[in-house]
Amino acid sequence: MKIAYQASIPILAALICMELSGCRRWHVDEVPVVQITQVPPASEGSPDRLETIGGSVTGALPGQKIVLFARGGSWWVQPFSQRPYTDIDARSHWTSPTHPGTEYAALLVDQRYRPPLKTNVLPSKGGLVLAVTRVAGSKRPTSAKKLQFSGYQWELRETPGDPGGTRNSYDPANGWTDESGFLHLRIARRGMAWVSAEVKLAWSLGYGTYDFVVRDVSHFEPAVVLTLGPPQEMDIQISRWGESDDRNVQNVQYVVQPYLVPANTVRFAAPPGRVRYRMIWEPGRLNFRTDSVGSHIFTSGVPSPGNERVHINFYVFDNKRHPLQHDSEVIVEKFEFRP
Repeated sequence: MKIAYQASIPILAALICMELSGCRRWHVDEVPVVQITQVPPASEGSPDRLETIGGSVTGALPGQKIVLFARGGSWWVQPFSQRPYTDIDARSHWTSPTHPGTEYAALLVDQRYRPPLKTNVLPSKGGLVLAVTRVAGSKRPTSAKKLQFSGYQWELRETPGDPGGTRNSYDPANGWTDESGFLHLRIARRGMAWVSAEVKLAWSLGYGTYDFVVRDVSHFEPAVVLTLGPPQEMDIQISRWGESDDRNVQNVQYVVQPYLVPANTVRFAAPPGRVRYRMIWEPGRLNFRTDSVGSHIFTSGVPSPGNERVHINFYVFDNKRHPLQHDSEVIVEKFEFRP
């Protein structure tokens, strides 16, 4: 009887393992295979936009990871340089955000593998790389939603992104114009998450004078951010970045990239009420003005025109000191451009 009891222990353990959803079946004799089953849309690379990619693996061993790349000219590790590994769950599935690209690749790797931030040639199978797959980006089933504002056509954002390093979801319903033609952008709670709003011009404007007339922003909570400008390399940012609930602190900054260079960021306090924010973009020169309260001229780090498009982004900055508490709305009365 003792022998029969001991022999039944492995059988009982196997049955328990099969019943538990968290028990992954490891097949050490299988050739590892990685698949991409959720393919993001094909798109030009964008540092402020995120898509979702997902798939499955067979033949993986404990501790092994997925490393993702998106192709935008070169192959770039995803989703972030400081977070290059994606975990495999108990069902041998994986999912991750990724910045957009024309192609996507997934590698099954040993935990000792250290991926490059950027490479012209995709890593191939061998050594610490156990399996590789790549797919072309999918085609978007529908075109972007649009609205008319100040005589221009704007696209309403509906894909997630990470402006300011904080992941945000977007909903086209959070942007609209009223009977006066003013643009409204709203941050609203949906379930347990905040959903933001962004509009972007349908085409590039290049050098010239950009004016934004914005209603009072003094009611913004510390975590609310409003950005105005052409490309991401330069813009006007209105926020206290979650650092203070004092409405009198500096809440506006002019920025050219890289923003970590102290001389590339100039901050000041915007007055309450209706304010005109102006940016004059010329070759090698960028002149910011905000009514009579703030101005600055940049002559270094000024980008040249490319395929940039003016954006107005109203989003949440994740700061645990002063997290967002209530829905928020901003009204932009007018946008003007003079070449």
